Amino acid sequence: MESRPNGVDTFKAGDSTARVTGIAVTMMATFDVLQRAVKQGDNLIITHEPTFYSHRDTTLSLEKENDGVLAAKKKFIADHGLIIWRFHDAPHAQSPDVIKSSTAKALGWSSFVMKDNASAYVIPPTTLRALASRAAEKLGARAVRISGDGAASVSRIVMTEGFAGFPAVRRLIQQTNPDVVVIGEDHEWESIEYVVDAIAEGRIRGLIVLGHIPSEQAGMQAIAERLRSLVPEVPVHFVPTTDPFRPIR
Repeated sequence: MESRPNGVDTFKAGDSTARVTGIAVTMMATFDVLQRAVKQGDNLIITHEPTFYSHRDTTLSLEKENDGVLAAKKKFIADHGLIIWRFHDAPHAQSPDVIKSSTAKALGWSSFVMKDNASAYVIPPTTLRALASRAAEKLGARAVRISGDGAASVSRIVMTEGFAGFPAVRRLIQQTNPDVVVIGEDHEWESIEYVVDAIAEGRIRGLIVLGHIPSEQAGMQAIAERLRSLVPEVPVHFVPTTDPFRPIR
């Protein structure tokens, strides 16, 4: 597995020459995920998102602060001989994007993708509330948020998984004129405020915020399934990352 120049697909912890006893594929190498991986005998963790709280997994500032959360996580990794590999850039660089296409498949949208834009879909009309509920169920999102009239009819969708950023989100909206925008997450003063303004202006009918992890997790499950056929001699497990949010009820 080679990383692209200036990319983040590199080893983040552990001895890359050590013998692999089992592979855990996950969205984010949280402490909980690492604990579950160890229990089932996995020592190689393949994670889509960072392990150490920044895009490049830089820890210098936290180490200078003698941060206890970081120290405990690093100790657990070292004590159990874990090897952590980031696998972020390569899945997104494939054609089709493994994360995007797997999420669309999980949602049942594969046949509805627009020919000229892999992030845009035209589905049979439904309500904003029903669309959000179905997406939550299919992707395991426990605390989906919506903006707009839940009873509004929607059909044209643009979706960005994870954190695409404001430029990507607004360009998709400009290009496709959607009824509803579905995102993983974003700064509330950027993409979210922009879409909320578009709703107030009558340009868009709704916004659905799924959460970063559930919006991309299906892609890592697909990668685990592919990896099983490539290395049949090593146990490969998909270890889902739990959505950290839940509604207050």
